[in-house]
Amino acid sequence: MSDRYKTILLFGAPGVGKGTQGKILGHVPGFYHLACGDVFRSLDMTSELGAKFLEYSSRGELVPDELTIAMWKQNIHAQTVLSIYKPKQDLLILDGIPRSLAQAKALEPYLEVLCVVHLVCRDVDAMVMRMRRRALKENRMDDADEKVIRRRFDVYQRETAPVLGYYPKSVVREVDSVGSPAVILQRILDILAPIQDAHFRNPLAGDPKA
Repeated sequence: MSDRYKTILLFGAPGVGKGTQGKILGHVPGFYHLACGDVFRSLDMTSELGAKFLEYSSRGELVPDELTIAMWKQNIHAQTVLSIYKPKQDLLILDGIPRSLAQAKALEPYLEVLCVVHLVCRDVDAMVMRMRRRALKENRMDDADEKVIRRRFDVYQRETAPVLGYYPKSVVREVDSVGSPAVILQRILDILAPIQDAHFRNPLAGDPKA
């Protein structure tokens, strides 16, 4: 269990800004950002896992938890082999996974969750508008449909929100996600900077100065 990846989870409803903040944090030395969507996009569709993924996605069905975890494990292993992600130096920033209690439990042997950054925006209408603007800008026509967006919120409340209760309250930190990306980043770094500093000062973290 001591070999588990030291991890920060970015958590929150659709449109709350997890992807934006994850990408920014990924450019900060000592953090490595991995989004679940990136795992799917990097999948070799000619592989056995890729074929199974296509089997579900081509029917418009959700990928089963077991398959999602298998794809995630394969991807993170590849990142470490290529030294893109260095577990003894980098804190892993996860975005979009786990999305269910089953996934959280399945990831327990692999992740040591140091903090869950819960991005919060209680104005659902504002998030809907944010997602519609993003959809039009990035040509995501499914996300431009307000009914589709609100359905995603329903799925989040039913399946994903309960994941928060799986982790100790002591590691869950709420962050107001209303404001400019820089202001929200500042709020997040106020939480994560001490965690990263402690990681670098830990002799087991691979810091030669420790």
